[in-house]
Amino acid sequence: MRETKIINQGWYFSDTATACPSTLPSDWKGLDLPHTWNGKDGQDGGNDYKRCKAFYCKEIPASELTGKENYLEFDAVNSSAEVFWNGKSLCVHHGGYSRFRVIIPCDDIKEKNILTVSADNSPNETVYPQTADFTFYGGIYRSVKLICVPETHFDLDYYGAPGITVTPELKGENADIKIQAYTKNADGTTVKFTVLDGENIVGEAQSHDGEALITINNVHLWNGRIDPHLYTLNAELVKDGEVLDNISTRFGCRTFKVDPEKGFILNGKEYPLRGVSRHQDNPDKGNALSYEDHKRDIDLILEVGANTIRLAHYQHAQEFYDLCDESGLVIWAEIPYISRHMHDAYDNTISQMTELVTQNYNHASICFWGLSNEITIAGADDPHLIKNHKDLNNLVHKLDSTRLTTIASVTMCSPDNEYVHISDVLSYNHYFGWYGGSTEMNGKWFDDFHKKYPNKPIGLSEYGCEALNWHTSNPVQGDYTEEYQSYYHEELIKQIAERPYIWATHVWNMFDFAADARAEGGENGMNHKGLVTFDRQYKKDSFYAYKAWLNPEPMVHLCSKRYIDRVEDVTKVTVYSNCNEVELFANGVSVAKQTKGKYPFFYFEVKNEGETTLEAKADGLTDTSTIRKVDTPNEDYIMKEENQVINWFEITTPTGFFSINDTIGDIMSTFKGKICMVKLLLLIKKVMSQGTKDGKAEVMGFSFGKINKSMIESMYGMVKGFTIKRCFMMLGNKFTKEQILEVNAMLNKVKKK
Repeated sequence: MRETKIINQGWYFSDTATACPSTLPSDWKGLDLPHTWNGKDGQDGGNDYKRCKAFYCKEIPASELTGKENYLEFDAVNSSAEVFWNGKSLCVHHGGYSRFRVIIPCDDIKEKNILTVSADNSPNETVYPQTADFTFYGGIYRSVKLICVPETHFDLDYYGAPGITVTPELKGENADIKIQAYTKNADGTTVKFTVLDGENIVGEAQSHDGEALITINNVHLWNGRIDPHLYTLNAELVKDGEVLDNISTRFGCRTFKVDPEKGFILNGKEYPLRGVSRHQDNPDKGNALSYEDHKRDIDLILEVGANTIRLAHYQHAQEFYDLCDESGLVIWAEIPYISRHMHDAYDNTISQMTELVTQNYNHASICFWGLSNEITIAGADDPHLIKNHKDLNNLVHKLDSTRLTTIASVTMCSPDNEYVHISDVLSYNHYFGWYGGSTEMNGKWFDDFHKKYPNKPIGLSEYGCEALNWHTSNPVQGDYTEEYQSYYHEELIKQIAERPYIWATHVWNMFDFAADARAEGGENGMNHKGLVTFDRQYKKDSFYAYKAWLNPEPMVHLCSKRYIDRVEDVTKVTVYSNCNEVELFANGVSVAKQTKGKYPFFYFEVKNEGETTLEAKADGLTDTSTIRKVDTPNEDYIMKEENQVINWFEITTPTGFFSINDTIGDIMSTFKGKICMVKLLLLIKKVMSQGTKDGKAEVMGFSFGKINKSMIESMYGMVKGFTIKRCFMMLGNKFTKEQILEVNAMLNKVKKK
């Protein structure tokens, strides 16, 4: 019989070794898996982010190898892995987020065996991802297992797949369950299938070729968060009355489709998909997560009221997909084909997509396979890029005819481009209101698309803005305050709610996450667009905006609890609640009582005198906060710029002329301003490409080489609302004081209209 053993304990690690050791290297660092070496340096925004090849080593006694055949299973090794057994290479695997297996050679088993694994997250133009706005944590950051099986067993050799597929097809009140088991050395065997609903057997079948059809009468549907019901399929491989091997998988029975007018439809009923995206990393441990880490994330996502997750930008842990199945969350799963198309990495997109689909085929929660994310930043007209997407789309439909393909396109990519019409359904990543533009541009863009392409389902795969512990009573785009993030999401919620044809919306992001190259908002190394902080300890006000909108459980939340000291005589107080009526009290005296309008947002004007205890009451629920009148602004609420090489107040701004305090759009409105912008782009390319091998500049996932007209035009619509000052801030401490002053002096010579 099959025996599976987790072998996470008792490893040795070295990030300085240069080759596979011949004996157990007891002088290496001892540790247990999961592990990454980038838990700190990949999150601090410094210059110490280590991308390298490192080695892990462990002794495996022969007594542990109890099968006729013995496999090693790696749930994830980033980004490329090579597995050695007693010094001999067994396999190489490229792709840091998917499971892979290798068989241990039976003719090379000693009393004590040395298992060595190299993990390499060094730059590699043949493996995705290489350019992206998140940290590529190196290491064996998920579990390693030893699977011992008899000579006759369910297949373990095909792309890390489970060896069995389950395809339900609803027929009225019943469901036909098409089963395909894959076996090895199985002549003369029978596969016995049993379908369980809890502990009750609801169907059985036997097969000599691994194929079977079982009908479940009066089927209990998997119905999203309403009722995520799951069945279990057990499979036994039998010969001469003896069970040689057994496996099991869970599955759910549901139908779904996407209507270009009504959006997502689950089991014949409209089911608007409104949710979040998720990056998996945590402080210090990176991607090396425990089950408890995954469960905590699921619980927070459920609390906010989401019914869908876009699992960006790679394959997530099996434990997390299992939790999604159990919780009824509709999932978009994707591969890390992201940001920059690499001509030499075509094969890697094919292998990573094959692994994603085959390993996760049985998960009821997954309804969409994502082909790529923002891959056209450098342009969408590359024939090789188009072919790559068409081949991926065809591959997915060949591997899985039951689900839909999708793409996350970037704002600058024209809706008329061939690329955006390859997948079954489409989504766009838009940041109008944060990366330039204004919030109201989001709704208009979707209306224009929907009018032009009424038969193409369109979704919003990313939207959001950053917030840290900065505060203001007058929030503006780009200030990184919690108040602006709240305003932004209030406006987006309104626009989304009015457009049911948008088949899915995914906030970017549920959690702050590490992007070591970033230098924004006063804390380097982080993307702060999360509704929840990186450590999962603080739910930002925008979290409660979505909870009030999406979660039916009664709640009331007073915003800006961390913003106490205020200078104005009358201040705005925002309350989020899904209750019909909210009353606000100041020091025990009623300020006002308001009835909920179309949206669950309540705004009050409160006199700011001395210290005031605020209390919001709704349906027996209460939330409190404090404000205090001060004469001067509290500096702790204002984003610090001391890490910059220049004091911004030193910048000259002559009347009637431009400076770095003006927006790209305004500067580009003049002929001489356009010339200045070309010179600025050349400077950015020069500075940001220093130290790179190919001379290409990479900025937060954006990559460009030769400056040309099409590149300028494609990026203009996204960044025209940026000031040059903000651009320098977002690019970090890469520019000298002299370079910044030179740009400002150049702009000081250009007259405004």
